[in-house]
Amino acid sequence: MHDAIGFPGRRAACMQSRAPESTGFSIDTGGTSPYTDHTQNSKCSVPESVEDGARTRWKRRVKKWNRKKIGAVLSLGLLFVGMLEGCSRSVTPERYSKQFLDVFDTVSMEIGFEKSEADFMKCYDASHAQLLKEHQLYDIYNSYKGMNNLKTVNDQAGIQPVAVDKDLLDLIKWGKEVYTLTDGKVNIAYGAVLKLWHEKREAGMEDPEHAELPDPEALEEAAKHTSIDDVIIDEAAGTLYLRDPEMSLDVGGIGKGYATERAAQLVKEEGAASFLLNLGGNVRAIGTKGDGSKWVCPVENPDYRDTQTGAQYAVTCYLEDRSLVTSGDYERYYTVNGQRYHHIIDPDTLYPATYHRSVSILTEDSGLADALSTALFMMSVEDGKKLITALHEGTSPLGPDQKVEKLEAMWIDADGHQEYTDGFLDYTKETG
Repeated sequence: MHDAIGFPGRRAACMQSRAPESTGFSIDTGGTSPYTDHTQNSKCSVPESVEDGARTRWKRRVKKWNRKKIGAVLSLGLLFVGMLEGCSRSVTPERYSKQFLDVFDTVSMEIGFEKSEADFMKCYDASHAQLLKEHQLYDIYNSYKGMNNLKTVNDQAGIQPVAVDKDLLDLIKWGKEVYTLTDGKVNIAYGAVLKLWHEKREAGMEDPEHAELPDPEALEEAAKHTSIDDVIIDEAAGTLYLRDPEMSLDVGGIGKGYATERAAQLVKEEGAASFLLNLGGNVRAIGTKGDGSKWVCPVENPDYRDTQTGAQYAVTCYLEDRSLVTSGDYERYYTVNGQRYHHIIDPDTLYPATYHRSVSILTEDSGLADALSTALFMMSVEDGKKLITALHEGTSPLGPDQKVEKLEAMWIDADGHQEYTDGFLDYTKETG
């Protein structure tokens, strides 16, 4: 809506046929103002009774007014264009990404929409440094100069407490909570059993013709040294101690998701509002993409991984402020006498779990998603749904303070059948 513009000073002779208002900022390139044309079109002329001198003064006043009006309009036009250009620069973040291979023995990537590469690199550098630190802390095979990690703790089992970084203490505390939540299905103290499977899997992948299973008696003996109660945390002293000299810790079932969530929180602290972390399939979305659309995250079809036929993806999820984590039998495995043996060992049988091909979890916290995808892989669908319902309702072993409102799961069984919690398929819709 435009304000009406009238002539200054002497107006009576023209008020009844006022010039129409301009609807834009255009200027006549021929040198004639459209406002001059508007005045002419209004048929507002000087009365015959006005003296020549008065007529001249009246025309000068109109010409002076027109010049001022054009100058004002030009200034407003330039200001408007400048505002548009400024807005264009401020609301168009660019896409940046970095891929890396130095954490958790997997291909990882971070993607962010930021105003500048420097802003993206600030987030990436902070998160990558944290991930690299936690990768080293959780390592059970290698030592690092100036650091006491899980290998150090395992080497000192039954000997003495080990002073460790608070980040490692926090992970082990979380591991104990997960043990309680999953009724022992996910046990960070299961290292003695997992070590036997790891050694046979590595040897079998290196020499498939001579691949073999762990000795059953050795598995039974190792299982005697997996009590979570023998993991002693002294927060005041900042130490970890394994009371059983034959036991060892292995955080493979929870570590990557926990580290991903820690990195995501760092990225948010750096100011990122549109960021994605993908650590070998552990996906954590922060906000949406730069254009406001959701992050597109497919879940692999296990059968396609095996045969390269059929649909490549079981579903495609659209994420905003959510984590998507999948545990499956097709990532790390070896074959003995034509049968596949993967890396997720069921403590009830001491052998790889056979309930499902994969389990996917959708929730905000990547650490919880990782723990649950591992746990539900070793449960029936019915028991898995009961655990998710307990978390929804705040009736899980973690108590009402650990109520999780947004939590969904998908199971894919050996025959390819897909089962879902009630709200999982809502995430397969691009909007809503």
